[in-house]
Amino acid sequence: MIDYQNIRRKTRAVHVGGVVIGGNSPISIQSMTNTDTKNTLATIQQVRELEQAGCEIVRITVPDAESAETISAIKHAGIRVPIVADIHFDYKAALACAERGVDKIRINPGNIGDEDRIKAVVNACKRGGIPIRIGVNGGSLEKHILAKHGAPTPQALCESAMYHVSLLERYDFEDIVISIKGSSVEQMIKANRLVAERCAYPIHIGVTEAGSEQYGMIKSAAGIGALLCDGIGDTMRVSLTADPVKEVSAAKSILNALEIKGQCGMNIVSCPTCGRTKIDLISLEQQFREAAEREGLLDYPIRVALMGCVVNGPGEAKAADIGIAGGKGEALLISHGEIIAKIKEDEVIKVLIERIKQMRNNS
Repeated sequence: MIDYQNIRRKTRAVHVGGVVIGGNSPISIQSMTNTDTKNTLATIQQVRELEQAGCEIVRITVPDAESAETISAIKHAGIRVPIVADIHFDYKAALACAERGVDKIRINPGNIGDEDRIKAVVNACKRGGIPIRIGVNGGSLEKHILAKHGAPTPQALCESAMYHVSLLERYDFEDIVISIKGSSVEQMIKANRLVAERCAYPIHIGVTEAGSEQYGMIKSAAGIGALLCDGIGDTMRVSLTADPVKEVSAAKSILNALEIKGQCGMNIVSCPTCGRTKIDLISLEQQFREAAEREGLLDYPIRVALMGCVVNGPGEAKAADIGIAGGKGEALLISHGEIIAKIKEDEVIKVLIERIKQMRNNS
């Protein structure tokens, strides 16, 4: 497992409702509603679905001051997940959200008008103890920065973010989270690394406009995973052209694949199969995963190895907490490096599930 706290970049701690971003807090998972914000009932329903799926922070677009009424409705609906208002251009919408007790405001300070408007938003957030997320996107860079760099390069994105930070710091506001996103995985990684070197504010990571559920998950895993392995990232969103609930599941899968200590569940390691495989491993892996889900074991943070042959299987399985190495119609059951039994192929799933239950109960 990755002990993320040991490699993690040191940052300020920013409180968003009951969730802390940065500091020593776990990496929080975010998503965003895709309902019409003025459709209050539909928006509340989707926020509930995200909350139930394990989303820890939910962002809602607030295009105008009138849409801020939905913030009040959500707050009175018994929803506990923190709500972020996504603001563009209309500073009055930000002020209206602050008045209604939103938990965080996402703005691009450079596009909400002159300094008086920026100051008004900062003062409202100060009064309400509301943090601000600076959102920088490759598609909306300031003209002077774009002209200087010629394209939305990582350096340009970083410069934009630090420019926005300076606008808030001018009014003694430091309750800030920074987000730099781009549809290019390489661009996003490099830009976030530059920002990480320049400041101690928490960073929200993600690949924006990543695409469909399948392709977007691959791009997000590449970009988010690279940054997390660098110790960069305090909160994250997997952006998919799909049901927002699927973003939450995808984020959990990335954390699980990285085996980040304290935030991962069961990591099932299984071989790709080859001509040496003598058991039906493809079917066995699927059936095991389904059985583990039925028994509520997928959130148990152990490594389970399902290996298909006697060549690499025993060695790989020994590196797991428990696993099997397949033979012809049978398998070796291996736990913490020791061969503990030989079992028939049709008993593998039952035995593994029973053993894992025992391990969890004894832990």
